Amino acid sequence: MKQKVKTGLFFGSFNPIHIGHLMIASYMTEFTGLDNVWFVVSPQNPLKEKNSLLADHHRLALVNLAVEDDRRFKSNNIEFRLPRPSYTIDTLTYLSEKYPLKEFVLIAGSDSLTTFHKWKNPRSILDQYKIYVYPRPESSHGQFDDHPSVIRTNAPVITISSSFIRQGIKEGKNMRHFLPEKVWRYIDEMNFYKQ
Repeated sequence: MKQKVKTGLFFGSFNPIHIGHLMIASYMTEFTGLDNVWFVVSPQNPLKEKNSLLADHHRLALVNLAVEDDRRFKSNNIEFRLPRPSYTIDTLTYLSEKYPLKEFVLIAGSDSLTTFHKWKNPRSILDQYKIYVYPRPESSHGQFDDHPSVIRTNAPVITISSSFIRQGIKEGKNMRHFLPEKVWRYIDEMNFYKQ
């Protein structure tokens, strides 16, 4: 029987995608045994405000620019076509049915575990999928921290965040080296985040 391709699913609004996201994805493919990583661009996180979100197609375009030169990575817009708000369990179920030759693994920051009990059907997720957790600064413990499906990694702690980049651009700072070059150019040319 053919071995399944182990694919990490890195969910996020990617508003915008930055070098920290790419560093985490790179760590996951090089140090945890994942064959590749899909960046799943979320249209709306049910637990987050939507007010500062760039339009879906712009955030997807930014992710495409960020990953186009690396065959380990791929963008995915499946949640744009699923009912909203999008829930991880529904996306996982859909992808697992559509791609039976893939073994999907979630990639999540340790801060996500703090609110994981609020996700839709968290126990079902853990029963069927593994979660590779990367460390985030100042994240507290959650009730599923010790679950056997939760695998902590030694990925470097990345303190860069999309909100930090948005704020820097708004303040007129040069944030060029926090973003892949093509992403920076797109954001600059479109005057994103300046207001």
